[in-house]
Amino acid sequence: MNQPLMDAAMDAAARGWHVFPLRPGTKRPALHGEKSCTRTGPCVNGHLKWEQRATTDPDRIRAAWTQAPFNVGIATGPSGLLVVDLDVPKDKGSSDAPCGAATFGALCERAGHAVPDTYRTRTPSGGEHLYFAVPHGVRLSNTAGTVGPLVDTRANGGYVVAAGSITPAGPYEALCGPETASLPSWLQSILEPAPKPSQAPSAAVAWQSRRYADVALDYEKQNVVTAADGTRNATLLRAARALGRFIASGDLTRTVVEQALREAAGANATQPQAYYDDVIRRGLDWSIAHNTPRRGAA
Repeated sequence: MNQPLMDAAMDAAARGWHVFPLRPGTKRPALHGEKSCTRTGPCVNGHLKWEQRATTDPDRIRAAWTQAPFNVGIATGPSGLLVVDLDVPKDKGSSDAPCGAATFGALCERAGHAVPDTYRTRTPSGGEHLYFAVPHGVRLSNTAGTVGPLVDTRANGGYVVAAGSITPAGPYEALCGPETASLPSWLQSILEPAPKPSQAPSAAVAWQSRRYADVALDYEKQNVVTAADGTRNATLLRAARALGRFIASGDLTRTVVEQALREAAGANATQPQAYYDDVIRRGLDWSIAHNTPRRGAA
């Protein structure tokens, strides 16, 4: 079993992706933890975590994978990747929620683009991993539900299981798209925190910022009102997270944003209002926590 998995690790490394061993048959790193670190070998100058020890060096890969049939982990941060994890509902029998692929497809359509043709893999659960190249100098973190329900991302501090790896639930398989597409700008705008201002803006800049916030509010309200069935919850969450940054900057009040999104969600409601209120609250809380208030904002 070692050779196919070594080949999978070599294939990933040949693409410039930094790999490290996962325990045979699992998704867990095979490298020792900090508490058991002997401070020898690679860790002689201090404990190195899996992200730091991930490599593209063929010799190191051969040395590791000749020892055991390790599954293959790809450290997304050092590899310059953002991987979109499109999951499936855990309870397929009783849930009518769309899968992550359907939600992501609807978001791509709303952004005016087709789902990008990029390297992707199928996971044992039936989900998909879409690989994107992150622009140089852009640093993104892992997310869970930021883009939409059942749509997570892995970037700095994260990893994914490479094609060729095998778990008791099944294999990870490469599907299509031999090349890794660049990260779409609309997706980057959702994932990238608003830049931190270095100083308080002038009165003219502040007015322009508030004007932009008003336009954004109208735009996101319309997105929620016109969201197709099956995508309204994802659209509402994305709208709340997009508008939360204007609450943090002081350009909009939370009351105004909440009321606008409540009205938009209720226009074609398929869920109780309390459900939409919870989506709005979670989206705003996340966005406000991830965006620094503008200096001088009320």
